[in-house]
Amino acid sequence: MDSTTKLPVAVIGAGPVGLAAAAHLLERGLEPLVFEAGTTAGAAIEQWRHIRLFSPWRFNLDAAALRLLASAGWEAPRPTALPYGGELVDNYLAPLAALPQIASRLQTGARVIAVTRQGLDKTHSRNRDTTPFTVRVEHSSGETRDHTVSGVIDASGTWSRRNPLGTSGLPAVGEDTAADRISAPLPDVTGRDRASFACRRVLVVGDGHSAANTLISLADLAREEPDTRILWAVRGASADKAYGGGDADGLPARGQLGARVRRLVEAGKIELHTSFGISSLKNLDSHVLVESVDGRTLDADVVVPCTGFRPDLDILRELRLDLDPAVEAPVGLGPLIDPEFHSCGTVPPHGAKLLAHPDKDFYIVGMKSYGRAPTFLLATGYEQVRSVVAALAGDQEAADTVQLELPETGVCSTDAGTSCDVPAQAGPAAAAAEETGGCCTTPEPILVGFPTGLAHGRSGTTDPL
Repeated sequence: MDSTTKLPVAVIGAGPVGLAAAAHLLERGLEPLVFEAGTTAGAAIEQWRHIRLFSPWRFNLDAAALRLLASAGWEAPRPTALPYGGELVDNYLAPLAALPQIASRLQTGARVIAVTRQGLDKTHSRNRDTTPFTVRVEHSSGETRDHTVSGVIDASGTWSRRNPLGTSGLPAVGEDTAADRISAPLPDVTGRDRASFACRRVLVVGDGHSAANTLISLADLAREEPDTRILWAVRGASADKAYGGGDADGLPARGQLGARVRRLVEAGKIELHTSFGISSLKNLDSHVLVESVDGRTLDADVVVPCTGFRPDLDILRELRLDLDPAVEAPVGLGPLIDPEFHSCGTVPPHGAKLLAHPDKDFYIVGMKSYGRAPTFLLATGYEQVRSVVAALAGDQEAADTVQLELPETGVCSTDAGTSCDVPAQAGPAAAAAEETGGCCTTPEPILVGFPTGLAHGRSGTTDPL
């Protein structure tokens, strides 16, 4: 991007990575224009504000954002404390978004519905690299407006688009008609959503950290409401992925999470059903009947879909993207994060070079850059936007110099339960990652980052983990 342009750079999403991008743009003398679909910054995190993060404050803050906040006299939280989602919003994102430098460039209630090159659809090539982008935004007022920008950083995340309950990547038969029996992915079962779960049969579907959090919350609820019955369905032959690395996990809170779920299952507090791939849901008068591909059935009053998320690529249909065919991440990044081979919490440092697409000056960052891969670290997103903004500012040396220190997870949750040996079909990029400590080898030095998996707990509980 010509650093002398007068056009702003669009940032889609005002979560941690999006606001970090805005802070880096300001430091580089570029003009950010931030679009947030929610009513406030961090709107997606607001939906899981009752959940505690795995990593302490000092690893959840972006450097450029910190410099901006410090200039306004912001008082940093205790660096070793583990924040809840709500604290991340209230004590970091909200103050950052309220700074005049950010607030004047942030539009909330502004949902991006399309991104394209001004006057060009994706079939036209002439002068494409020098043509500005058009970002079409649907505002909460009902107005739809086109904004002309010099570059686009898509940090919109994946929270708004969960994976379906069915197998083969498709919704289960009847999933849409049973929508009123399906909750949000991370419900506050002991708080604001309590009435929907107390004394009911609750089926949790999935084997990731979201499932573990929900199961533990339901167990807490069941101690107070003994008629609450907890069912858990996983597609795999065991729940080892959810149990994780225990004491070997580099993030202690995450290790405790899996260990506690295992104890609850062994104690009979949670009824585990393995190899349960869902084929259909039948919405009955008083409950939903959930059927597996092998004919087994479960009766539930509520189904919690902890099935992961996928990126919304519809808004990018008129752009030229180069995506990995498996995980829908940038093609160079895909083999390094493919969850079939690489479920560890470490990843080789990467920035603008690896995130670039055929449409120059367009980047997908943050959780959305990982496509359908489930494991993402917030520190990764901060380094992504630092590098991307350097590239947009014309500082290629800074853009190419990427450094990232991530935690050893102590576990690789592949389906086979093996270490991260790289199969030949994973390609040379994945093999290079293995050689440089990109997967299960111990990075040097080891620091803690922010995973999309979350620790469990509510303020005031005596046993949050």
